[in-house]
Amino acid sequence: MNDGRPVESTATDRPATSLSRRLGLTAVASLPMLALLGPRGARAADGPESTFDRVRNSKVLRIAVLPGELPYFQKDLVSGEWSGAAIAMANDIAKVFGAQLAYVESTYGNSVLDLQSNKVDLAFALNPTPVRALSIGFTDPVITHPFGCLAKKGLAPKTWDDLNKPELTIVFDIGSLHETAARRYCPKAKLVGYKTRDECTLALQSGRADAHIQAALLGLSTVGKNPSLGPYYLLTDPTVALPSSLGVQREPDTRFKEVINAWIQMNRGTGQIREWLLEGIAKFGITRDQLPPNLTF
Repeated sequence: MNDGRPVESTATDRPATSLSRRLGLTAVASLPMLALLGPRGARAADGPESTFDRVRNSKVLRIAVLPGELPYFQKDLVSGEWSGAAIAMANDIAKVFGAQLAYVESTYGNSVLDLQSNKVDLAFALNPTPVRALSIGFTDPVITHPFGCLAKKGLAPKTWDDLNKPELTIVFDIGSLHETAARRYCPKAKLVGYKTRDECTLALQSGRADAHIQAALLGLSTVGKNPSLGPYYLLTDPTVALPSSLGVQREPDTRFKEVINAWIQMNRGTGQIREWLLEGIAKFGITRDQLPPNLTF
């Protein structure tokens, strides 16, 4: 009987509880809602595993490796072991995740496809072009990579205008940023493209070319393989320098890229990335005093 004072309701008096019983709902039924949390929480039960979770769970970091692309990659044909600046970096990143490295042989172009098809987690030394950014993600820049050239004996260019002459033949590998730079800054020269950088090198060696446009680390590597082609010249007015980043899979969960960006900022700040690159260049026999004085990373 109600005497006018408030009456404390019981479980059997609560309409919501009665409704729940009539609908056959229980508290347990709400647990699957945890799966609807965003990518930084629990992932959906039927959704793809993020790179961050996959690497942490499997303890394996898959990277694209490029045969013959020093100073980043070198494969010992006898032992099958990989070395180079990118391998040193990858090993250090793997330690952050407590993971081991797994190698997937590729090329610069195919490494983009390997990321898209979930064959690798990281691809090294990629310029973040707008076209590439349509399909993969990029980290912060690992280095800012300046451009220059190798030149025939007697030609010592300092600026792009020194090459922008009708009597000079300039070579580059087709579809690369070397081609983009040559066409923009040397439009008056005779421009010839080849499928590979090695073909460009042969053209320069045989006298069919006067200069070969290359980014600094690649150019220094070429001199290491063919000392007679040196020295390497950085070109100015303007200085052309493009960021070189790590490629990652494009995905809603950004934790993996955030970890890599933190790693990049720390190792750039301490100068460690520069040391890894110089050690990679040294594998060619290029000493530090042979580097262009205005070369910075």
